[in-house]
Amino acid sequence: MPIVVDIDVMLARRKMAVGTLAERVGITPANLAVLKNGRAKAVRFSTLEALCKVLDCQPGDLLRWQPDSAPPTDPRDPAGS
Repeated sequence: MPIVVDIDVMLARRKMAVGTLAERVGITPANLAVLKNGRAKAVRFSTLEALCKVLDCQPGDLLRWQPDSAPPTDPRDPAGS
């Protein structure tokens, strides 16, 4: 998935446990784990705002875009695709 969630990075920087973050944000530890592990399909702006407030960071500190790797090309194809 091209969107990478870096909540673990911010948790380490803040020396905060996942359970503590979940409690302060007001979401279940299970839902935070889904988000943290990159399995979430969406995140509410209110949840993102709460994460940023508790972790004292910007949304870009928690989310980043990483392009998918390009599919391999067939060396026998003169067009390169």
